[in-house]
Parts: sequence; structure tokens; C-alpha cells
Amino acid sequence: MGAAYPGWGDRPASPAVAEARRTEPSRRRLLAGAAALASFGCLGVPRLAAAARLPLPASPRAVTPDLGLALFDEAMRDAVPPDGFRSRIALGDSVVRLAAAGVIDRDRLAASYRTARGGDHAAADPAFWLPPPAPVRDELPASLRRALDWPSARPIHLTAENAGHYLMLLWPLGLANFMAANATSPINGPYLDRLASTAGWTLGREPSGAAYFNGFPIVPLTAEQEATVVRVAETIFRPCCNNSTFYQDCNHGSALLGLLELGVAQGLDEPALYREALAINAMWFPAKYVQTVMYFKVIEQIDWPDLPPAVPLGYRYSAIDAWRGTVRDSLARIPNLPKPESRTSCSI
Repeated sequence: MGAAYPGWGDRPASPAVAEARRTEPSRRRLLAGAAALASFGCLGVPRLAAAARLPLPASPRAVTPDLGLALFDEAMRDAVPPDGFRSRIALGDSVVRLAAAGVIDRDRLAASYRTARGGDHAAADPAFWLPPPAPVRDELPASLRRALDWPSARPIHLTAENAGHYLMLLWPLGLANFMAANATSPINGPYLDRLASTAGWTLGREPSGAAYFNGFPIVPLTAEQEATVVRVAETIFRPCCNNSTFYQDCNHGSALLGLLELGVAQGLDEPALYREALAINAMWFPAKYVQTVMYFKVIEQIDWPDLPPAVPLGYRYSAIDAWRGTVRDSLARIPNLPKPESRTSCSI
């Protein structure tokens, strides 16, 4: 991610990484609590397993080829639900204001839909299918045209088909929205104009998105709301790099930061913010999160619906290097689990 930009390898490490490692004992306690609660309802009453869900495997050795395929199918439904994810967050007038400010240029955005874009998807084997990137179109999708022209109070309905469209709308929001806290953002330094999130945003009137960083009060936030955004963003990682969402050095980081800003402004509490973040991260990185779902079910013995969303979003399970060592390498030792290959792009 971002390797094409000079100085990429010279950036300092994210401060959140050290904090994530320091709080590892808390993560273990949370996992232990989730495992203990997995078989009980909210009131401590034993829970009946949902008919559509597979039981937890007795051990990794109990995974047969047929069970492995079934676990993969279930993980796919968890990571990318067939009916999508119904968010509690609406775009409001944020995109209209971005367009009015020139952060989004309609003609350039439309032109970007005439060229192919990369994404995170499975390799060629159709047995291990994952949603492809949004199809190339000759014109802007209707949903993007509406968002540019009209405010919307309708909560986002995120699907595998439109996740890429929302990435394109939320990216400039996280990049350009003013927060006083961005004065201490890890990207606010000598490499600001060399990052995938800034140099990569070429769909505004200015040639580089660096010109828009922290420049517009698109989603006004109080000091308390900003503190919530930063606190949550510093604990959420993405499997294309090792940086937190507050370290918005790529399009996914900027976009998720923008979503958190909208969510806080619209009154969501922290548990709801983590739920939103996990749903959208999984849509943007389905191949990674399908494997993470299987890891928790088979290795940690925790079903995905029973897992607090903050756990898989943390450094250990969503930062790419830690994810490889924890999730990918653990699953690689289980022969009967499908292992989708993926590639990730942080560019238009």
C-alpha cells in the first residue's frame, strides 16, 4: 500500500501499534469473556443454537473437507451478508458539501468509473468465490449521482455491490473534514502529500488530495465528539497495513474515519461505532475477514455473532502483519479449510 510514493518506507511507526500491544492482556480477558458467554443468553439462560449456524468444531482436527466448505460458506455469510448490512448512519448533506467545496469533482469522479479499479477479492477458483470489485461503468452509478446532488437522511444499506461506491464517497470525507485533533494526526507531517490517501485522491478540483486535508467543516463535531472519534479510530486497524484508522494514510483509513465522524455526529455510541466499522471493513476486505471468521470459530471457539466487534478490529486481528501471524498462519495448519487468496488496492 502506497509503495509508489517517495518516502513511504521512512515514515515513523504508528503510536497506536505500541498501545495495541500494551493492552494485549485486556484483549485476552475480553476473548475469554466472549467464549464464556457464547453459550448463554443475555440473562444467563442457555442459548439454543440458531438453526442456520454450524456448531463449533470439537477441534481443528475435526474439520473434514465437507465441514471445511460449510465453515467457509458460513464465514462468507457472516463477513458479507447476502442481504447486506443496514447501517444506522446516513450520509446527510456531507457529500453535497464535499462537491460544493470542490473536494469531489463530478466529472473526474465519473471518469474514474470508466477505468478498472482493483479490490480485495478471491483468486480464480470459483469454489472459493468472493464478491468482485464494483463493475466498471460508463457513467456514475445512480446512487452516487443522488448523493452528489441531494442530502439523504436514509441510513446506508451496504452491500457487496455498492461497498466500493461508498468507499469513494467516504474517502474524501475523512480526508477533508476538519477536526482539531487532526493537528496531531500521524499523517500531518512532511509526507502528507506522498500518501495513498492524499496523493491518491485525484478526483477533486486540486491535483492532489493533500490540498484538502483537514480543511472543511463538513461534519461539525464538538470537542467531546472528536475525542470519541479519535479514541475509537486509534483502536481500529485495517488489513492492508499496520496503521490505525486515525493514521489515515490510505483510502480505507480515510473512508472509515469519515464514517466514524458521521456516526458520532449522529449520536452513535462506541459499541455501535465498532459494529459499523467491522461491517464496512469486512465488505472492503472480504477475503481477509472470511478467514478471520473461520479463525475465531475453529481456533478460538467463538462464533462470529458472539464476538464483541472491537476484538477483530484490533491490532492483533486486523493489522496486516499481525493478521498474517495470527489468522493466516494458524489456518494454514488446518488442511481442510479453504484459503481464499486476495489482493488489496488502496488506489482509485
